[in-house]
Amino acid sequence: MSEAKQPGALTSLLLDHPGAGDEPLILTLDASVTLDDARAAARARAAELRGAGVQPGQAVGLRLPSGPDALVAMFGVWLAGALFVPLNPRAPKAELAGALAATAPAAIVGPDGITTLDASRAYDTDVAFVLWTSGTTGAPKPILHTHTSYLELIDRVLGPLRGRRAPDAATDRTPSPNLIPVSLALNAGIYNALFGLRAGAPVVLMDRFTPEAFTMLVHRHGIRSTVLPPAAITMLNDSDVTDLGPLRYVRSITAPLSPLQARRFTERFGTVVLNGYGQAEIGEVIGWTARDARDHPDRIGAVGRPHPGVDIRIDAPDEHGTGRLLVRPPAMAAGYAGGDDLADRVDADGFVDTGDLARVDADGFVWIEGRSGDLINRGGNKVFPDAVEEVLLLHPSVRDAGVVGEPDDRLGEVPVAYVVTAGDVADADLDALCREHLVPYKVPVAFRRVDTIPRTDVGKIRRGALRTGGAA
Repeated sequence: MSEAKQPGALTSLLLDHPGAGDEPLILTLDASVTLDDARAAARARAAELRGAGVQPGQAVGLRLPSGPDALVAMFGVWLAGALFVPLNPRAPKAELAGALAATAPAAIVGPDGITTLDASRAYDTDVAFVLWTSGTTGAPKPILHTHTSYLELIDRVLGPLRGRRAPDAATDRTPSPNLIPVSLALNAGIYNALFGLRAGAPVVLMDRFTPEAFTMLVHRHGIRSTVLPPAAITMLNDSDVTDLGPLRYVRSITAPLSPLQARRFTERFGTVVLNGYGQAEIGEVIGWTARDARDHPDRIGAVGRPHPGVDIRIDAPDEHGTGRLLVRPPAMAAGYAGGDDLADRVDADGFVDTGDLARVDADGFVWIEGRSGDLINRGGNKVFPDAVEEVLLLHPSVRDAGVVGEPDDRLGEVPVAYVVTAGDVADADLDALCREHLVPYKVPVAFRRVDTIPRTDVGKIRRGALRTGGAA
């Protein structure tokens, strides 16, 4: 098969990258790959896949560490006309088996080469890759994104940052490298790597996040803006790192960030932490610009304002304006690998039901209050778990916390807190802390000690597992 040449194909992010061929395109802590070498390696990988019998429209799994080989192999899959299936190299066997069963790849690319599989499933050749839902309410579902739709997802965010400059316009100044501190097996890693390439920048990859390695890369490459998941922000807050200059902005990704940790980060490093909002099926739809951050510092904590071309609606708002968040993006995923589409989540006007509760203030900033399924209804009073968890984390001995609703014969359900603590902490102390900051009906009726709070790969709490005491 010839290389994809159609306008807008994701292969163009590598083949038509505006950088100099002999300059580094992909960097790590101890290695780099030039643009010319990356192009040649991607073409070679595509030839290997075709030689192994991979046909256009088939799927190929990649199970590689997050480094140059993984990024190059992704483009090699696309140049072969195949669908890219990210596989976490650290995933347990059961999770890997589930991913293979859901997507039926014809081959897997791993550290030891290409392994062919018996696969009969064929996909539309415009489908670029599979992403997975977060798995907070059940098994992760494989979402299909096309080349066309995913470029729109990137450009809806990149457009305002470019201003009036066209996506392919040449500039006299090379964009600063895009630091990717999350795995290329995750949506956030793939998106931000492609985002950097679409912006004409080199990308800096990290296979494993550590505060020390992150700090070294920030200093080495003069990183002024990057993304971080909440777990990494907390690690930096608790580390011995004292200086992250010249870092000015951090966008929190993958999971809700506690406002407490955001404040700690800003106070410690002088770096503004901005939330954004999106889902795997629709991409990022709400976010911040540098101008908004400069002009509206009092709104930090909101997830920003809708991106150009994105419409939002609050369904059935309560007396405070909080209701179910509906979003109508310009483009979205094509459906799920099992053949299901998104029709059950899209209304007649094209709005997607996000399942999240939100409100919009007078200036158009969106505030996420929590998942509708997580909302605790205590005798008619609404309790958002995130707000209670933030208060519990104020205690110096509380390392992590999760709050869920549990059945109550009189009130329907009541909030119960699960906490990970360092040392002995009396229930009475936690109760007093909550009563100092929360109205009485939001105070948990019980505090239960656990070794860990079960979370997904991207850091979201598995509240169902907390309720059952299991790990599912």
